Amino acid sequence: MGRIATLLSTTARRLALDAFTIGLMVMVLLASVLPASGDAAVVLGHVTTLAIGLLFFLHGAKLSREALVAGLTHWRLHLLVLAATFVMFPLMGLAIEPLALSLLTPELTMGILFLCVLPSTVQSSIAFTALARGNVAAAVCSATASNFLGIFLTPLLVGTLVVQGAQASGGSGLDQIWKIVEQLLLPFIAGQLLRPWIGAFIDRHKPVLRYVDQGSILLVVYMAFSESVNEGLWQHISGTALLVLTVLSCVMLAVALGLSAWASRRLGFSKEDEITIIFCGSKKSLASGVPMAKVLFAPSALGMIILPLMLFHQIQLMVCAVLAQKWARRGEAVEAVPVDAG
Repeated sequence: MGRIATLLSTTARRLALDAFTIGLMVMVLLASVLPASGDAAVVLGHVTTLAIGLLFFLHGAKLSREALVAGLTHWRLHLLVLAATFVMFPLMGLAIEPLALSLLTPELTMGILFLCVLPSTVQSSIAFTALARGNVAAAVCSATASNFLGIFLTPLLVGTLVVQGAQASGGSGLDQIWKIVEQLLLPFIAGQLLRPWIGAFIDRHKPVLRYVDQGSILLVVYMAFSESVNEGLWQHISGTALLVLTVLSCVMLAVALGLSAWASRRLGFSKEDEITIIFCGSKKSLASGVPMAKVLFAPSALGMIILPLMLFHQIQLMVCAVLAQKWARRGEAVEAVPVDAG
């Protein structure tokens, strides 16, 4: 376990990781050393469910309807982003699956397929689009539409592509959709409905409420890895497997970025719209993915299934940060927008 702590510390220093990413690594380490079990796990499980509901309630309360309406006119852009998210990525997952199965465990391969059927990020897509001087209103609309449709499309795609994972969680595809609607969509709608009364408060305290978002994800990650550690997680993952996951994540991200840029140029989009398409179409949401995984998969496999998502999330943030800074230098400098856990 000392080697794991040393590796996490060294990696954080070399990559200058942000506080949230370091927090994710700490949760993995804590779950590896002190996994929740027994009555404590039951109590934390209920707390985690409430935290996820609060997370999506705040997502709903934070979204401005005016910004969404302003972005709705770019329907061609939104269709391209949705095609990248829910068509291109799943096809990539299917193409990679035979190779992944030959190099990784079935659970990690399941995690790669699950990653490919997730919606786009919200906060980080908008933040990078703003930093790169892209079409922010369209980014808000595309990212929101992706997450909303993902509530229905992700469990259906899981049932189609990730057959073993769907069976492990129990229940039919409709049961899984209802669980996600109940735990994620209803709190989101409640937040939207209450925005006229609490929106001003939410907007004033966004920096503080961001910690609620991140804290919810950290708690879910700790619980997921606790259950998996109790089932022998680290006996089934080697350094070679982590290296393979890293390479596959880099390849998938490079393909997504390249195809998104190529398609947007071929279809005649402006540079601002191209930036929005690239950032919204190439990323996958940790904030939505971890709660969805908790609903869709068996607890014993959850840690290994979300591991590819956690790794891809960090790689996408680092690569997109470089791209955003590059595109921001096209014209006058703009103030950097903080990137969230999305």
